[in-house]
Amino acid sequence: MPSRQRTFRVEAVILRHQDWGEADRLITLFSRERGKLRAIAKGVRKTRSRKAGHLEPFNRVSLLLAQGRELPIITQAETLTAYLSFQDDLLRLGYGATLLELVDRFTVEEEANPALYFLLVETLERLNQSEDVWLDVRFFEMKLLDFVGFRPQLFQCVICGEAIQAQDQFFSCELGGVVCPNCAAGQRLLLPVSMPALKYLRHLQRSTYREARRAKIPVAVQKEMEAHVQRYLQAILERALNAPRFLRSIAQLTKHQD
Repeated sequence: MPSRQRTFRVEAVILRHQDWGEADRLITLFSRERGKLRAIAKGVRKTRSRKAGHLEPFNRVSLLLAQGRELPIITQAETLTAYLSFQDDLLRLGYGATLLELVDRFTVEEEANPALYFLLVETLERLNQSEDVWLDVRFFEMKLLDFVGFRPQLFQCVICGEAIQAQDQFFSCELGGVVCPNCAAGQRLLLPVSMPALKYLRHLQRSTYREARRAKIPVAVQKEMEAHVQRYLQAILERALNAPRFLRSIAQLTKHQD
């Protein structure tokens, strides 16, 4: 844990906030320097507060904090980047909320992870401009699993260790990777995974973003990939994520409007 200085400055992304007392807010943020932090923003619920607009979810900010008795207190806030397209596009908002929720759930307080911080900022930038937000989020999920120590094994069977052959396989959330057909007998809670879905999951896992963008993934395969990754994330966390539910409601709303 970092030494407790009386005041310190961080660059951070605001993950969420909640009301605290009569006029304050408890801000959860993910910082480059110290990882996830909770801090008090005093008086930001008052109409004259100058800090309130800077401390909204998604904003990338520069903050000056003073160490309080229990939690740091935000004394200065400056917006570095505001991702304005999220305000007008429900789909981008939903995918952006997915990123924030995953970072919040997979990190612990005051444990710096600069690689994950820069991945989050880069992906928010991409979501703010990109036309293929689905790929941006899937790439983020695969890299996040690397950075937090839950990289799934996709190239060898997690039971026998043999290289995976070019045929349909099985995936075990419990074991954290692919199980070959020879080892599948008698195993519990295995999910079938097609070779095309496995191929593209491997591609995202080992590629740079530029390389990943070259993939032309059929819609049916996208759905299968997303389902497997969502199950794996939820199995690790031992609870369902909120953002995918929001995205499903957006999809239903769009469908009814069409």
